Amino acid sequence: MRRLHLTLLVLFVAALTAAARAQNPLAPPPTPAQTSVAPSTPLNPALPTVFIVGDSTARNQADLGWGDHFAHYFDTTRINVANRARAGRSSRTFITEGSWDRVLAQIKPGDYVLIQMGHNDGGALDGPKARGSLHGLGDETKDVTLPNGRTETVHTYGWYIRKYIADARSKGATPILLSLTIRNIWKPGPDGRQHIERDMGYDAGLKQLAQQEHVAYVDMATVEADRLEATGPEKTALLFPIDHTHTSSQGAELNAQSVAIALRNAHSPLAAYLKPE
Repeated sequence: MRRLHLTLLVLFVAALTAAARAQNPLAPPPTPAQTSVAPSTPLNPALPTVFIVGDSTARNQADLGWGDHFAHYFDTTRINVANRARAGRSSRTFITEGSWDRVLAQIKPGDYVLIQMGHNDGGALDGPKARGSLHGLGDETKDVTLPNGRTETVHTYGWYIRKYIADARSKGATPILLSLTIRNIWKPGPDGRQHIERDMGYDAGLKQLAQQEHVAYVDMATVEADRLEATGPEKTALLFPIDHTHTSSQGAELNAQSVAIALRNAHSPLAAYLKPE
């Protein structure tokens, strides 16, 4: 019975994705088989690599995060694309669980690191699902006791992002801050029309950090929001079959394309590795 339920769920999501392709005028073409380099796949040491550091919006099972749809926008004879995002992680837990150290071990001079964190940073600081960070960009800390009895010093969101930046630079890589992917949340605006949520509270801090740390801020959220708003709430909903945060494979492709567009808009050096439009 459980297997039947899972099969029906898979078929339901597939049907919604197919509907999105048929009805959404902004839907990109189906993705080719080539996707980002899996964590177990060796990187070509002769090429620079762009690493993606994020959460489930960049990797949420196979093909459901934009990072899994990113590679085909690049000339992969000139650059590796390595998606190292992990579902459920925050700026804090991607570090404390060791994922960041594993990425750092692979980074070499000339590489790029796309950093997109925040969707899970509003979670609890302690308890069974301890992953939240303190609000703000300062150096405030709070000691918490985890369920295993270990004490952890929790820092601010800004502290963790600055650590990513400093660590990447220490390896000779170029860190790039990305605004967060858009959630499927709509509210009426002053014009009486429905408008999609464009910021869940982190983008202003990311812009400030980018200025303070002299790193690029790439605003993929505005690109994505403009495209979703143009297609409207009903057709946008087809790209979010599970909840308001996680997309279908088609939605992940749209997000990957939005990141590529935003890199060009920001005149990022990384854009030089993108395929011609």
